[in-house]
Amino acid sequence: MVAVPYSVGMGIDLKATMKTRAGLPAELVASSLFLLKRLGFAAKQRSVDEYERFGLSPYHHAILALLEGSAPETQAEIADALGYDRGTLVGLLDELEEQKLVERKRDPDDRRRHLVRITTEGKRSLGRLRALARRLEDEFLAPLDAEQREQLHALLLVLAGRHEPRCAPPPVDG
Repeated sequence: MVAVPYSVGMGIDLKATMKTRAGLPAELVASSLFLLKRLGFAAKQRSVDEYERFGLSPYHHAILALLEGSAPETQAEIADALGYDRGTLVGLLDELEEQKLVERKRDPDDRRRHLVRITTEGKRSLGRLRALARRLEDEFLAPLDAEQREQLHALLLVLAGRHEPRCAPPPVDG
């Protein structure tokens, strides 16, 4: 084991010694970016494994969530909103359509475009996927108390505002 001293700012004063497994360079564990990447990989893999039990993926969940409560969207609008490659989106929509979770129809105003809407069964599946996502998040964040989870989320939103604006909250006027 290697001991690495660390502290976290932003009102969190954690002075401790972090021990890493032998073989993992201490400089990596001292890097917030390294930890974000590794935790992102771990969260994604756990999510993908659990979503597969439903025959879906987190990508399908995002599409259904986007479509819920909105007018039919074009495939291009969905891809742009979620940051998905348009070709990849077509395959995801094919899978959702096979399970009768979405419907695609030609846009009567522009026959080149397809409008996509969530079905009643899609809304039911979305409810199950939301419950799954809550459970996965609770399990992944289990070591954190409610206040720490709020702080983590607030910090992630700050980073999103800089690096992934589609995930950031809209700016507050004032």
